[in-house]
Amino acid sequence: MSKPLGIYIHVPFCKQKCIYCDFYSLPCQEDRMDDYVSALQGQLAEADFSGYAADSVYFGGGTPSYLGPRRLARLLEAVADVCPVTADAEITFEANPDSAGEPKGLSVLRKAGFNRISLGMQSADDLELKALGRVHTMAQVQKAVDAARRAGFENFSLDLIYGLPGQTLARWRENLAAAVALGPEHLSCYGLKAEEGTPLYARRDTLPGEDLQADMYLETTNFLESQGWRQYEISNFARPGWESRHNLKYWTLGEYAGFGPGAHSDFRGVRYAWARDLDAFLRGDGRCSASEEVSPAEREREWLMLGLRTARGLDPAVYKERFGQRFGQFLPFLERCEAAGYARFEESRWRLTPRGFLVSNSIIGELLAQQEHFATSFGKD
Repeated sequence: MSKPLGIYIHVPFCKQKCIYCDFYSLPCQEDRMDDYVSALQGQLAEADFSGYAADSVYFGGGTPSYLGPRRLARLLEAVADVCPVTADAEITFEANPDSAGEPKGLSVLRKAGFNRISLGMQSADDLELKALGRVHTMAQVQKAVDAARRAGFENFSLDLIYGLPGQTLARWRENLAAAVALGPEHLSCYGLKAEEGTPLYARRDTLPGEDLQADMYLETTNFLESQGWRQYEISNFARPGWESRHNLKYWTLGEYAGFGPGAHSDFRGVRYAWARDLDAFLRGDGRCSASEEVSPAEREREWLMLGLRTARGLDPAVYKERFGQRFGQFLPFLERCEAAGYARFEESRWRLTPRGFLVSNSIIGELLAQQEHFATSFGKD
């Protein structure tokens, strides 16, 4: 029986670089798109997928929709040529509203096998969009959603960002309500971070403070829950049954293989990433920037860290079965978190509450420190 695999295809092209973006993406490179598709086809052809079948394929970026429907269809065909794709596979492409509003192009993608769109809405306010360096308007968001539905897409996700420069809690509520009114199946809601090296970093003092960002996050979880949505990961929400299969691979230690400069993989027990260098990739020199075999101890740490990012949380029985370790070492700390309102134990699992998600980095850090201490002490005995 074939093992399930997620395949990620990175498309580094975009129309304009947003002021907050630190992903590997390059504006104004249209003349290199055909060469890039050919280079990706070559890289895919060299991969060994024996024993695997892809149950999710994800085109991210950059702006994959900027590549155009026919190029995207060619790349999906190239994936299917080298790796079996299951009949019920989730096949996603990311899109910006300005390049995903034509029903004809979307129909080409739907017929090619794409069945899910992740649309970068980010805000319902045109002034906020302009301040972020986005090249679309809210009217184009509505147009893209309508066009996608007409083209037969039944699985639609929207990306939103809160904590924008000068944004109020009331303004964020309006953005959230506007997104839900569009009828998506999935929402990703991210707090804006000023990453060093981006234009936004020089304006980081204009961002809302930590307390206001926390209020925006809690407003998100409360509002979406009241609308029947389920939070399944810190930043991701879905209508029941519409969780992103590809996203869940990252959070549940599923295997995935990435292609293109800047793409990451966790495949056949090895974690690796391709260098963020389009020129080298087009020359056929797409070398790894990092590669390492994942040790059992590291896999255990990942299981703890990623599990606490999800609504499913940590199952002590699974921990013991998978790693042969006692979960009881963590109970005093988790019980303190429960008393503080940061965690809860239900249905035989330890989960973080929405307030716990707000301080998840600290909680996860403490849990991993305890795991390392126990492993070191156990090794000395």
